[in-house]
Amino acid sequence: MNFEQLADTYKEPVLSGRYITLEDIEPLLNQWNTDNQLKVAGQSVLQQPIYTYILGHGTTRVLMWSQMHGNESTTTKAVFDLLRFLHSDNEIAKSWLSHFTFMILPMLNPDGAKVYTRENANGIDLNRDAQDLSQPESKILRNCFNEFQPQYCFNLHDQRTIYAVGDTNKPATVSFLAPAYNASRDMNTVREKAIGIIVAMNETLQKIIPNQVGRFDDAFNLNCVGDTFQSLEVPTILFEAGHFQKDYQREQTRKFIFMALVSGLQFIYENVVVDNKTTDYLNIPQNKAVFFDIVYKNVKINYDGIEKNTNFAVHYKEELQDGQLCFNGYFAQIGNLEAAFGHFEYDAEGALYSDSVDNIPKLETKADFWLDKTIEIVNGRINC
Repeated sequence: MNFEQLADTYKEPVLSGRYITLEDIEPLLNQWNTDNQLKVAGQSVLQQPIYTYILGHGTTRVLMWSQMHGNESTTTKAVFDLLRFLHSDNEIAKSWLSHFTFMILPMLNPDGAKVYTRENANGIDLNRDAQDLSQPESKILRNCFNEFQPQYCFNLHDQRTIYAVGDTNKPATVSFLAPAYNASRDMNTVREKAIGIIVAMNETLQKIIPNQVGRFDDAFNLNCVGDTFQSLEVPTILFEAGHFQKDYQREQTRKFIFMALVSGLQFIYENVVVDNKTTDYLNIPQNKAVFFDIVYKNVKINYDGIEKNTNFAVHYKEELQDGQLCFNGYFAQIGNLEAAFGHFEYDAEGALYSDSVDNIPKLETKADFWLDKTIEIVNGRINC
């Protein structure tokens, strides 16, 4: 199977960038509502519809949901790429529709998506509400789980640019997790089924983005949806869409998530008995938070008349301004960056730092400054 060709062929052209809202996806859902597949499962805090899309007539039931966190939209794009594929004349897609029944919630948190926040309109992280079920969105997802009775769950998220694959300088472009079902993080047949699918997806992605697949931390928290569903004996996989080199809009990462979805579903389609792949799974390096968006090295700073060279790092904050998503750079660390990497690194070679305040960088302030009063830095980026 040519995964890259499939990703290019079935990419949904209407959706792009990081800011994806209900208004963006509703026309597509209505377009694909050719046989009453689209339902309103309930409403959000702000009375926005939360849709389910059901497709296929097979006996293997797969539940997947995206944008549980409103500012995590990469997997939503990949889900619509998958829908285009499933509606195509591709023979694999046709065979899947006879084997699978899919229930997809493409946007669980439309209120958070609108204002580009992780939480819902009540300020609650829905992925910490799996036990209390205090929010309407959490109740909707649980009702879907209970009524659909899935045999597999795909929990689709984004992760920040800070993560590397293990101790390397490779970004964790895609990460997976088979969540723990108990505090001891034991293995059982349910978790091993999820692990088998992850190993298959990793094998596919290693051929396309070698050494850029990570394993997410499996610390147990029953308030998390994945941990809860795993404890309810349904194999559940956490997908984390991360950073690919120079891809802040995550159009490349979207392709890799689509490829992972296709390869994972094909693995389920082809396999009845899954061998224990726990060792292969644990050999996927765990994510480590060692990346900054920008690292400046060897910058000269004047401390009370004493000049010294230092380093500092910048993180982007994704901020919604007048309906546009902006990547605004803020100072995140100053001094020792020996164990850190930057997605962009710049050696100032002793150039003198200056700014419009007091010529000293300060944490959590905007990274607007000059080097030698000739190179202007705006939002952490060199202003050409």
